Amino acid sequence: MFDLTPARAGVTEIRMLNTIVSNAPKPNLRGDYSHADAHYVVEQRCGEYTADEHALWRRLYERQMKLVPGYACDDYLAGLVKLDAGDGIPRFDAASRKLARATRWELVAVPGLIPDLTFFEHLAKRRFPVTDWLRTPAEFDYIVEPDVFHDFFGHVPLLLDPVYADYMEAYGKGGLKAAQLDSLKYLARLYWYTVEFGLMTTPQGLRTYGAGILSSGGEVVHSMDSPQPRRVKFDLERLLRTEYNIDRYQDTYFVIESFAQLIADTAPDFTPVYERVSTLPSYATDQAAPGDVLLSAATVRATAP
Repeated sequence: MFDLTPARAGVTEIRMLNTIVSNAPKPNLRGDYSHADAHYVVEQRCGEYTADEHALWRRLYERQMKLVPGYACDDYLAGLVKLDAGDGIPRFDAASRKLARATRWELVAVPGLIPDLTFFEHLAKRRFPVTDWLRTPAEFDYIVEPDVFHDFFGHVPLLLDPVYADYMEAYGKGGLKAAQLDSLKYLARLYWYTVEFGLMTTPQGLRTYGAGILSSGGEVVHSMDSPQPRRVKFDLERLLRTEYNIDRYQDTYFVIESFAQLIADTAPDFTPVYERVSTLPSYATDQAAPGDVLLSAATVRATAP
């Protein structure tokens, strides 16, 4: 993925976070795109957030802070402390100053889902797009499109970790190449099963680093403690062949050993990988595959020192 040798011409297909869209924002998406620039960046109008919205942010934050200790990886928790964003919807410029000092990243406000190439270009330049609007109280437990809480609480803390930050930059560069290879379907699966719903083994036991899990009120516990999902040791080609759920908890999670392993395993040129997996059938979300190494959450958590 991260080898940027010239690619064949192709088409671009998707931009993924909590939902999949095609090529450009659709008219029925939320967010005000009328003020966006050519890169879909808008000004974060902090003064327009209402007291009720800040209160809703605090409720969401407090709920998750009761869940993530003991489930989130230490690097995520350390980043969350440094961001200190529990009092209300955070200012992106203040968070960007902290990110710039630590990993040379910054946040850019966007009105919602953006075209895939634009998304990849931002990541490749160490800019993370964060939605500028917050869900409604009726969406407290579930929201279809990613909002500021998902984007900030779920994604931003780990951008303070140098190794993970490098992975995200490399992912953006890999996305630009995958678009030329007509292979974004496979790269979307990598994003989904790592950035959004990834698990990892740590000296303390099984932990999560996926933003879709960490910002969810229910999937934190499901991903780690439920006997239902399959927890499969990370295997790149197996992952690229695996479909995923966008409207319910995941049936399968992939488990890495470290962010260093994630970078190493995704460093080679993906061109021959795409060619190989494109000739093979996909696995259903709950389907076993030959060679799967399954990890028991109970065993991993019980044997941690």
